Order: sequence, then structure tokens, then C-alpha cells
Amino acid sequence: MPARDINVIALVKGGERYVFLYDDESRAEALKTLGQYAANPDLSFSWYDAAVLGQKVRLNAPRANRLRSVPPADRAA
Repeated sequence: MPARDINVIALVKGGERYVFLYDDESRAEALKTLGQYAANPDLSFSWYDAAVLGQKVRLNAPRANRLRSVPPADRAA
């Protein structure tokens, strides 16, 4: 079985630590989890936190996936 790369994003907020581990195949699930955490009133994790970490997840996508998400007119020639 080939080894898979694991991506890590983390947030330290006061005395709390939020650490998210995901592989490239579970990127969408990681983004969904960020939203679920932000929607949970029992956590200090905010929608702003979810947006910042979500941007990191999106920017950390493999290069081929990032290029597909850019409209063709905006790509450098």
C-alpha cells in the first residue's frame, strides 16, 4: 500500500488548540468539518477561523487541482 501524504492545519486560540489532519481525498470533508465547528456554539471556533483555515486548505491543494479552479481567461499564458 503506497504511503499517503497527510496535510495539517492548526489554530491556537487562547488555551484551545484545533488541529485538523486530512489527505487530498478528504479535502472536501475537512472543509465541511470547519463549517460544523464554526456552527457549534459550544466551541470558540468562529466563522472567521473557518474561513482562514478553509483558505489554507484550498491553497494547499495539489497544483493540478488549483489550476482547474482558475477560470481559463485568468490563467497566465
